[in-house]
Amino acid sequence: MSGGRQGAVAAARRRCPWCGDEPLSVAYHDSEWGVPSRDERHLFEMLLLEGAQAGLSWATILKKREGYRRALDGFDPETIARYDERKVAALLADPGIVRNRLKVAAAIGNARAYLELRAAGSTLAEVVWAPFGGVPRQNAWKSMTEVPARTPESDALSKELARRGFEFVGSTIVYAYLQAIGAVNDHLVSCFRWRELRARAPGY
Repeated sequence: MSGGRQGAVAAARRRCPWCGDEPLSVAYHDSEWGVPSRDERHLFEMLLLEGAQAGLSWATILKKREGYRRALDGFDPETIARYDERKVAALLADPGIVRNRLKVAAAIGNARAYLELRAAGSTLAEVVWAPFGGVPRQNAWKSMTEVPARTPESDALSKELARRGFEFVGSTIVYAYLQAIGAVNDHLVSCFRWRELRARAPGY
């Protein structure tokens, strides 16, 4: 297939309307959003980013993602958990991230909560996937208006994460997190990714 024809096919793909046509959002939608993940570092990264997104657009966070990766030492929880006031001050002066004191404090607190979780013999993957029995939920939404902002599973996980000391884990944030890490397939049925991800279930 020629390059021109490939481009035409790609352009004709129907996507979820939330990603728009901004290249970074399109790439994230096409390659990462909704893909089942059990990788601890990725799960931790997305938990921090979803918390940072609260009150902002996801496009804003995507644009700052590399800034976060740099500022938060590659999302290494052991390093983040040791941040002191000097590091907090540096983060609050860093234009590459969302400079919100509560969100910065939550990132550090969540790193410490994560380490406590691991010290207790559990993993974030076990906690996150527990409400789904480890199997991605395959939804079949036809329009964005059908997609929920929260579910009984996100309510339960929100409470469990909060119980374990995590912050910025309200049910709405948690549901967005579950969408991002593929615990639920919330691509619309008209989106080409819905069928691709559905074909991988349940044993991805």
